[in-house]
Order: sequence, then structure tokens, then C-alpha cells
Amino acid sequence: MAASKIPKALTLKQFLLRQQVLGLYRDIQRSLRRVPDKTDREELRQWAREEFKKNKKQQDEIAIRMLLTQGKRTLREIESTVILAR
Repeated sequence: MAASKIPKALTLKQFLLRQQVLGLYRDIQRSLRRVPDKTDREELRQWAREEFKKNKKQQDEIAIRMLLTQGKRTLREIESTVILAR
């Protein structure tokens, strides 16, 4: 029989970081809903999805925090651009 892999439980820090990452992803997706051009909106959604997928296996807490900071900055840029586009 093949041994089944049991997922390792997250520490509290890891759990909280994961929640922040998921929240950032949701916030970015919500902001992208307001992009007026459908083609641009879909391209940006795909880009965001790929960026998050690319870093999905990241384990280093410092690297994750840096990625969160970068993602929050990108979110602010997206929101500013959407406001200006309207």
C-alpha cells in the first residue's frame, strides 16, 4: 500500500500569513472587477493568478512578508489606475 501524505499542520504565524495572502488575492480580484475594458480586466486577472501560483510553494516567512508588501503596493497602484480611468 502507498503511504498517504498527511498535510503538516500550520503554525499560528503561518496560518495568519496565509490569511493575509488570501485576503490580498481577494482584494486584487475585487479591484480588477472595476477595470473598464474587459480584455484588460481578463489579462490582469490572469497575471494576478499566475503571480500567486508562482509563489504558492514559498515557505520562507520573510520572503512571504516581502511578497505581501509588494502585492499591497501593486493593489494600491491598481486602485489608483482604476480611479483615474473612470
